[in-house]
Order: sequence, then structure tokens, then C-alpha cells
Amino acid sequence: MAMPASLLRLNDIKLPLNHAENDLREAVLAVLGVASDEVLALAVYKRSYDARKKTAIQLIYNLDVRLTESAYQRVLAAHAGSTKIQPSPDTTYKFVAHAPTNFPRGEQQRPLIIGFGPCGILAALVMAQMGLKPIVLERGQDVRVRTQDTWGLWRKKSLNTESNVQFGEGGAGTFSDGKLWSQIQDKFHYGRKVLTEFVKAGAPEEILFVSKPHIGTFKLVGMVEKMRAEIIALGGDIRFGSRVETLLREAGRSVGVRLASGEVLHSRHIVLAIGHSARDTFQMLFDAGVYIEAKPFSIGFRIEHPQSVIDNARFGPNAGNPILGAADYKLVHHGKDNRSVYSFCMCPGGTVVAATSEPGRVVTNGMSQY
Repeated sequence: MAMPASLLRLNDIKLPLNHAENDLREAVLAVLGVASDEVLALAVYKRSYDARKKTAIQLIYNLDVRLTESAYQRVLAAHAGSTKIQPSPDTTYKFVAHAPTNFPRGEQQRPLIIGFGPCGILAALVMAQMGLKPIVLERGQDVRVRTQDTWGLWRKKSLNTESNVQFGEGGAGTFSDGKLWSQIQDKFHYGRKVLTEFVKAGAPEEILFVSKPHIGTFKLVGMVEKMRAEIIALGGDIRFGSRVETLLREAGRSVGVRLASGEVLHSRHIVLAIGHSARDTFQMLFDAGVYIEAKPFSIGFRIEHPQSVIDNARFGPNAGNPILGAADYKLVHHGKDNRSVYSFCMCPGGTVVAATSEPGRVVTNGMSQY
């Protein structure tokens, strides 16, 4: 559904950190040059902050403003070519297909999704919403069981190699903070679909507009369960403790999988959502003739700072302001040899946790609550 023609996207409105509630509307009136009764509604699309001056932190807003039709046309004509005042884009998700009403219920035509982490969950959800009734194969356990298994590692040093921080419902993301941003350009607004589904599953609505949305591990547990319930309600199947052992191929095409239990499932449509820790699965794919290319990767270590130190360094006297939340930072150094060193994947307000999935290995990750 296209956005109504009277909706404008107004970018880069800057106000002091502790501005009054009505200041936002007054700023809109001033920038657009319209009367108060010509603004029918306004909503915050994105809110970020500029903390370079610690004593004068500014909030930066991108807004959707609904105007009367006459005001809309007048503003567009007055600001033709502006990057700050434009028609609001259509951010609704477009399904690529829908299953026909006579879609067969047999497993032969149902897509298989291997892995039920962030990628697998969203793939299964979208396919279920399209009526394709996917079958999800997850080697780990459901999120409640894997939570117990994970605490077993943290508290008792007992590792379950098939149910841990890496493997199981929700994937590693369930136990690594729940940050919801990246540096990838999202010109088709696919991320909006993800955030909307998360809010439907119980995430705080603020993730739709804060610049660096974050949910936190304990909230994610309940959300993952609700998303699983919707997939099942739409005809999907989710099978835990189902490790794929072999990819079945005929004439160079995938035709199904064999599980570690010996069960065979046939399908011409297979989604690999296995994450980065399923090394045995990557080896199986390589042995089956799937083209695999090594990629460069970053290596580093985890370090913890007292959160108060980071807050004071970034925000000064405004440290602790609930709008700003826990401060984050990123450091980059570009060497003369054209190589760089950088910090990444910080967990503001979080802690370093053990994330091992194989015996004899040490893996760490970061995790924080909402």
C-alpha cells in the first residue's frame, strides 16, 4: 500500500536534549512555514543524538508529518530538490509470492529451513505468511531448554555441544544483546519489516524510531516464543534436536536432506540459515560439492569497562539521562600499511559472557539486558 500523498518526511530537526514536548511541533511549523491547523499529525520516524559537545547534547529527529493537501503541495513546491523535505517513502513490506490455494500439503513441496536463529526465524515467518508452510530443522533446543543449558555452562561449567549460546532457538543473537542496527544501506526498507515483527512479538515500540534499537536478552526469549507460535499457527513446522547430516543432491541440484536420526526429508527449496559456528555443516556442504569460498575475518578480544566511565566520557554531565541510555563508542585506526584496527559489536551496559560451543575451545561474546 502506497503512503498517502499528504505525508512528508522531514529530516534533521535538531533540538536540545531536554526540550519541551511542544518544541518538536513548533520546530516543524517553523521549518515548513505552515500554520498549526495545517499539520494533521506528526510521528517520529527516527531519533538519534549528537553528543560531540557534552554540555550541549542535541537530539536529531526524522519525522513523518501529515499535512492538509494544499499545504503539502505548497511545501513540496517551495522545497523542490531538498534532501530534508521529501514525500515519505513507502516502507511497507512487499511479499514476493503467495502460495496458490491448491498448494499441496505434502512435504515434497514444502521449503526446508536449516537453522532457527535470526535468519531462520525471519525466513520461516515470511514464508509462513506467504502460505508456504515451511519446515524448520534446528539442531539445538527450544529457547527455554537452551537457556537452562546455557546457564549450565555459565554456572556449572557443563557444556552441551548441541544446545548452548550458539545453537538453539533464537541462535547466538538471543544471548548476545539483541542490538538491531548495522551499517548496511537499507534502500528497500526490509529492516522495517523485521522491527515491525519484533514489536508485534512484544519488543518495546521505541525500537521503531531510536537510532540504535536494542531489546536485550531476557525480552528476546519471550519474543522468540511468540514468533515461533505464529509460524506454527500459519502451518509451519519447527523441529528441535534435528541436526542435518547430509545434503541430498541429484543431477547437481539439491533435492532434500538426511538428518542425524536417519530421517530423510525431500524438498527442492532449502534455506541455509546455519550461522557461523556450525563448522561440521560447512564441512558437509563442502564434501557435497557446494562451492565454498573463504572470506577474510576480523579477530580480536573482549574488554570490559565500568559503564559509568563510558557514560561520563561520552555524555559528561548528561550521563544517566534516560533518553541517552547506556553510552557506546567505536574506535578506528588506519595504519600506514593500509590495514586497520577497529572495535566492533559493543554491548552498552552489558557484560562479557562465555559463548563456547565446542569442547576445548574458548569463545566470548557480549550480552546486555534492555
